[in-house]
Amino acid sequence: SRHILKTVALGQMLSLCICGTAITSQYLTEKYNVNTPMFQSFLNYCALFLIYTVMLAFRSGSDNLLDILRRKWWKYILLGLADVEANYLIVRAYQYTTLTSVQLLDCFGIPVLMALSWFVLRARYRVIHFIAVLVCLLGVGTMVGADILAGREDNSGSDVLIGDILVLLGASLYAVSNVCEEYIVKKLSRLEFLGMLGLFGTIISGIQLLIVEYKDMASIHWNWKIALLFVAFALCMFCLYSFMPLVIKVTSATSVNLGILTADLYSLFFGLFLFGYKFSVLYIVAFTVIMLGFVLYCSTPTRTAEPAESSGVPQVTSIGIDNLGLKLEESGLPETQSAAL
Repeated sequence: SRHILKTVALGQMLSLCICGTAITSQYLTEKYNVNTPMFQSFLNYCALFLIYTVMLAFRSGSDNLLDILRRKWWKYILLGLADVEANYLIVRAYQYTTLTSVQLLDCFGIPVLMALSWFVLRARYRVIHFIAVLVCLLGVGTMVGADILAGREDNSGSDVLIGDILVLLGASLYAVSNVCEEYIVKKLSRLEFLGMLGLFGTIISGIQLLIVEYKDMASIHWNWKIALLFVAFALCMFCLYSFMPLVIKVTSATSVNLGILTADLYSLFFGLFLFGYKFSVLYIVAFTVIMLGFVLYCSTPTRTAEPAESSGVPQVTSIGIDNLGLKLEESGLPETQSAAL
């Protein structure tokens, strides 16, 4: 149906943004020997700060920047810390472990995300949702197998155990960040999420940048090509962070994370032309399997458990459709009726 096609299209738009960050990062590393993941994240948080935090500061009413800081400053510090460290740990893990380990263990974030959604967002899944997740993970396994057969797995890593632990921690922090994002954009506002993340993300990543990457920054031999790659990376990350809350609002954090599993495959397809990767038919198979699982997950509504008003009243569950926002848009209902529904 149309709402499933829209969900698939939105998910692949996010995957292409992630693909852009991967390609620019690889160019910086391989062509110019620049490895500064924290500085690259810092650029993104600065862009969020300049746009969304400033907008939040000029917002009138009780939900402006100062009022939010007064009431919830410590919560957003924790959110910013989780998001910054998730980005950093995943990238840093590549120095210790293998590409295969990162690709496989990064999927650990999906069951963590589902568990957190169960307890925090009160999401209730059907059997078909678990089957869909398994199908997506099967597609990831196929992709990793294709990498090995194509000879991309040529780095054994310096300390595999440390690298694997970093991936698991990073994937778990991503899940925490995504659940918080879904709660904020659905219960509060997208502007509040992006504005507060831009504020504390800039502060935290800036401090960490000075601690762990000041030598790497000083050793960069700047030219217009390196500067352009940094700008391209920041633009892709900014688009990803700006659009993801919109997609999560009309779907869910779990479906978004399933959809962006194809990002590695897009990077591989572009790598065939840019970096001389070897082609394997298994890449096409992996993409098809992941998309099949993604569509299967989105095709069936989830349930949202409603808290009981008192201990003597049995708990009632209501049906919550991941794509409810898209369905309302298609139905053409007036805004007041959509809000009531």
